[in-house]
Amino acid sequence: MATFSRGRQRIKALCCFRTLICTRNFTAGKFDYDLVVIGGGSGGLACSKEAAQLGQRVAVLDYVEPSLKGTKWGLGGTCVNVGCIPKKLMHQAALLGTAVKDARKYGWQIPESLSHDWSTMAEAVQNHVKSLNWGHRVQLQDKKVKYLNMKGSLVDTHTIRAVNGKGKEVYVALECAGFLTGIGLDTTVMVRSIALRGFDQQMSGLVTDYMEAYGTKFSWKCTPKSIEKLPSGLLRVTWMDLNTKEEHQDTFNSVLWAVGRASETKTLNLEKVGVEINKETGKIIVATDEATSVPNIFAIGDIAEGRPELTPTAIKAGKLLARRLVGHSTELMNYDNVATTVFTPLEYGCVGLSEEEAERRHGKDQIEVYHAFYKPLEFTVAERDATQCYIKVYYKYGDQRVLGMHFTGPNAGEVTQGFSLGFQCGLTYEHLRNTVGIHPTCAEELIKLNITKRSGLDATVTG
Repeated sequence: MATFSRGRQRIKALCCFRTLICTRNFTAGKFDYDLVVIGGGSGGLACSKEAAQLGQRVAVLDYVEPSLKGTKWGLGGTCVNVGCIPKKLMHQAALLGTAVKDARKYGWQIPESLSHDWSTMAEAVQNHVKSLNWGHRVQLQDKKVKYLNMKGSLVDTHTIRAVNGKGKEVYVALECAGFLTGIGLDTTVMVRSIALRGFDQQMSGLVTDYMEAYGTKFSWKCTPKSIEKLPSGLLRVTWMDLNTKEEHQDTFNSVLWAVGRASETKTLNLEKVGVEINKETGKIIVATDEATSVPNIFAIGDIAEGRPELTPTAIKAGKLLARRLVGHSTELMNYDNVATTVFTPLEYGCVGLSEEEAERRHGKDQIEVYHAFYKPLEFTVAERDATQCYIKVYYKYGDQRVLGMHFTGPNAGEVTQGFSLGFQCGLTYEHLRNTVGIHPTCAEELIKLNITKRSGLDATVTG
C-alpha cells in the first residue's frame, strides 16, 4: 500500500531482542552482564529496566541505520519515533481541523480562510519525540542500565559483538492518509488488495467509506510501476490497474510507502548460534515463554513470530520475561484479546476476533452477532454524516462469552480500552446487557445492543 501527497566491543552476556534478549545462568563473575538487550524499543526497554530493578547487571544496545537521506532517530524504537506517538499527534492535528469546521455550527465566529502550517506541526511533534528519547536515556541511567548506541550481533550463544556507527516499518497507510487529508492536502491511497489486512473487513469498509466521503481518494487493486522525479521537483507515478491491466499516470508532491516493516534479523548472526527463524518473514520462532531454539536467548516484540506488533504487548511481555528470568514469577504473557485502535479520521477500535475469524473457528451458525448504527451526539448540531458509525458484538451459543467487539466512532481507543478489561474477566453478552450506561456517550451504545444480524431488522439506533 502506498500513500501519495505530499568501533567494536565484545560483551559477554545473554541477549534479549525487540527485541532479542540474551541471558545467562545467574552466577557471579563469569560474564560482564546478566542480561543484554539488543533493541531499545518498547519491549527491550521495559525488560531491561525491570531486570535492573530486580538486581541484575543489564545493558541495552540500540542503533538505527540512517536512511538514504540521512534520517535517523533516538532511543525508544518505532512507537516513540516513527509510530504511535507522532502518528497520534498528527491525527490530533487533523481532528482539530475538523473541530474548527464544526465550531461554526456551534456558534463560533471563525474566518472562512484557515490554513495549516506543516513545519510548525512537524517541529512541535519532533520536539516532543526528542523529549521522550531523552527521557528514556535518563530512565536507563537512573536504573543503572548500561546504554550503548551500537549495533549488536551474536558471536556465540553468550557473546555479543557491538559495533558503533563508524564501524560499520499495521499498515499505517490509512492513518497517514487520514491526517494528511485532514490538514487540507489532496491525498490518494493506492491499495494493492485490501485495506486493513488482518482486521474485520466489514469494519475496514466502513473506515475507508468514511475517508472517501471526507475527501481521501482511493485507487483500488493497483500497483505502482515507477516513480520519476521531474525537473519541477514533482513526482510522476505510473501504476497499473490490476483489473483492467491498464497503466495510469499522475503527478504528486510526495509519495509515502506504507508497505509494512521487515525484521532486521539478518545482521544478528542468528543462524550461526542456532536460533530458528521463519525464512519468509525473517522473524524469530518463539515458544509461549518467549524462548527461542537456543535456551538462553529470548525474543519479544515485533521481531517474534506470531506476536501482535503493538507497543503495550511488547512492554508487558518484556516485564514478565524479566521477572521469570530471575525467578520472581512464572506468569506468561497472555496474547489473547489484546485491544487495538486504528487512528483514521473515523477511529476504529476492536478487541477479540474478527467476525471472519469467529466464523472460521466456530461456524457461522454457532455465533450470534448484535449490531447497531448510531449517531454520536457530537455529530448532530454539526450535521456530520454518521453513516459509518457502527458497533458489533458477537458471542458463541452456549455460555454467550463475547468473542469480538468492534467500534467505529469518536474516541474509539478510549471506548475500547475500557471494554477490553471485560474480556480478561470472561465478558458475556448478559454482562453487557446488565451494565448501566453513562449518558450521553457513544460507549453506552455498546450496552444497548439488542438487534441481531440474523434477524434482518434495521439496526439504526433511534430516539
